[in-house]
Amino acid sequence: MAKLNKESIKEKVLFAMEQIRPFLNADGGDVEFVDITDEAVVQVRLTGACQDCSMSSMTLKAGIEEAVIKVAPEVTGVVALEY
Repeated sequence: MAKLNKESIKEKVLFAMEQIRPFLNADGGDVEFVDITDEAVVQVRLTGACQDCSMSSMTLKAGIEEAVIKVAPEVTGVVALEY
């Protein structure tokens, strides 16, 4: 298996997060990039209102993950880390 170009993936992920950020900000939340695992899983941290929202798992899968995979198809998933 080819080695992941994490820097290239990170640039795409940050771009995707900028696209979805206004929607999160509108509800008082945000997302921050943490890392990319060797398995191409993007780790993020939900902040602000997103941190405790009951809809955060839906936001993560239907919003953030979908946006990230659209621009970086090599990503296998997005997970939110707890504080």
